[in-house]
Parts: sequence; structure tokens; C-alpha cells
Amino acid sequence: MPIEFLGIAGLNDSGETHARSGPSFDKDYTLRFARAHEDNGWDRILFAYHAGSPDPATAAAFIASRLDHLKILLAHRPNVSYPTYAAKVFATLDQISDGRLNVHFITGGSTADQAAEGDFLTKDERYARTGEYIRIVKQAWTSTEPFSFNGDHYRFENFVSDIFPVQNPRPEVSFGGSSAAAYEIGAAEADIYALWGEPLANTAEQIQTITDAAIAAGRPKRPRIQVAFRPILGATEEIAWAKAHDILGRIENRVRQAAPSSFVGNLANPENAGSQRLLAIADQGDRFDRALWTKPAAASGGRGNSNALVGTPETVAAALLDYIDLGVDIISARGYDFINDTTDFGRYVIPIVREEVARRDAAAISRAPQASEDADRDAA
Repeated sequence: MPIEFLGIAGLNDSGETHARSGPSFDKDYTLRFARAHEDNGWDRILFAYHAGSPDPATAAAFIASRLDHLKILLAHRPNVSYPTYAAKVFATLDQISDGRLNVHFITGGSTADQAAEGDFLTKDERYARTGEYIRIVKQAWTSTEPFSFNGDHYRFENFVSDIFPVQNPRPEVSFGGSSAAAYEIGAAEADIYALWGEPLANTAEQIQTITDAAIAAGRPKRPRIQVAFRPILGATEEIAWAKAHDILGRIENRVRQAAPSSFVGNLANPENAGSQRLLAIADQGDRFDRALWTKPAAASGGRGNSNALVGTPETVAAALLDYIDLGVDIISARGYDFINDTTDFGRYVIPIVREEVARRDAAAISRAPQASEDADRDAA
């Protein structure tokens, strides 16, 4: 089975360990960072979204017009535009990128960040709206005849687009969340379900929950599964862990210096279920399985993708293969020294994972005829 590797599109050089050194949209840095992914074996990068950030769709178009192969995952929040308009923006971007676009729909895990752009719905209302939004966008991408919609959040009559995606039938839709409402909507509507990195047992439970919700929604199979980590690599285990503790110290220092309204947010009581899960896991221990380290998540309030995988490239690759064995299809990863870590992960981890997955796939294919022969003999 093919494994996809998803990185992050950095519009500037800021991160948990340091403040940015230039403008919020640094074109040169954005291009260098994206090129580090394209040149080192990554498949796709995510253009993230939060209130006040540079427009990710415009930044994605900038990268798509300058790189040849790297695919795009565009984050989008339904509160910022009407779905018929958004569908045209996405289709146009798929045209610009020659069919390299997927869209990640964000319901919104922070009431304050939603309110900053005029969204005052409750969490459950936001999830219901996202479900309607995704259904409308999908139909706008594929319908050549006018269609109408009359829902709880959107109503329109006789819309038909004059711009369609390159991809047939449409780009894939991804979705994330760890609440009951998220599982219900995402399992019903998404092609890809995005999870943050948790211990193997917890991840297996979430995958089963998503599978059950997809079956309940009448789907023949669940969405593909994406899991996100922060890799910290070293030539030896000792070097990797020394690097990890240095990074942790810089995260903690950045948190201490940050103003309450900055990127840190509410560390003690995050609103979204995903962050709550990460903090609960961190309370249970610092290290899980082969290489999972929870202290970065604890230090940052479980904010976003914050659990690390620490070790040599071989250790981290083996840890990722454990998740693939659970049924994970897409590995999302980003380091802390963005360009250098992207390059190292692409050079030293991605090839190990791809080669082992290819070896397993070849072995499975070679076993298939023998299994068929054995079954025929048993039947006889």
C-alpha cells in the first residue's frame, strides 16, 4: 500500500522554539521550505489556517506555480466564506496546481479564534455547519447541472459552477477532530481522517471508532487515516535525546516569555478534545512504545501536532511502521528546525519506511498465489 508523507508549509520561520525573524509572509522562506519538501521525497504540504494569518489559498497558489511535483493540502474554515464561493476557489487552485490539491476542513477548536472572525456558533453547531459545507463543496465540484440546497446553515437556489477541478471526480477532503461530533461528521464525509500522534493503543482505539462511525453512516469503508508527529532525529539515541531536551527547554522558555494572547493560548484548559487527549496522555507518562515522547505536548498545552518521536532515523522509521501496521495511510511530520529537519527526515527516514512498505507489499503479493492454491486444495 502506498504511504504518503505530509509536511507543513511555513510562511515564515517562527515556531514553538523561537519567534519569527521577518514578515508574516516571507515569500523567499516559504519557497525554500516548500522546495526542501519537494527535493527530499515528501508528497504534500499543509497550508494551515488561524485567525489573522496570511491567506493560505493565495500562498498555496504561489507555491503551486513555482514547484512541479509537490502536492498541496489547503486548510479551510467554513466560517470565512460561503461554500459555493469556496468550491470555486478550490477548483481554481486545483487548476493552477495541475490537480495537486486536497482540502482540509477545520471546524474550529478555539472559541476565541473563531470569534476573532465573527463566528459565535457553539461547537456542535460548528460541526453541523461543517458537514453541510463539505457536502455542498463536493456537489459544486462535480455537478454540471444547477442544484439547490436548503439546510440549517446554508440555503441557495440553482447554483452551478463554471470552474471544475482537474482531479476526477474531485480533490480529496480531509478532516480532523477527537470529539463524538467530530467522529460522526468526519467519518461520514471525509476521504482522510487526521489524528494527532498518540500511543499505539490510543490510536488503534480512535481508528476503530472512526471505522464504526463510517459503517454507521452507510459507507463501505472508513476514511484513510493520517497521524501527525514531531520527529527529533540524531545519529545516535543519546544525541537524539540530548537534542530533544534542548528543544523542550526552548519551548518552555518561549512559553514563559509569551504574552497570554500570543500563540500559546490556554495551556491548562484547552477547549478542543484533541488537545485534552494529548494532555491526559502526558499525565500518564513521558514515553510510550518505541519512541513517542509527550513532554513537548505537555509544555505547549497539547496545542496541535505536538507529540514527538525521538531517536535515530532507524528508530523513528520503525515507530512509524508500527502505526502503519495499525492501518495508518498518511504520516504527517514536522520538526523544529524547519528546513534542516525536513531535509533530514526526507533523506534518512522516508526511504527506510518506503522500502520496508514496498518489501512487505511484494511479500504479500508473492504469498497470494500460494494462499489461493492452498484454499483450492482444501476445498477439493
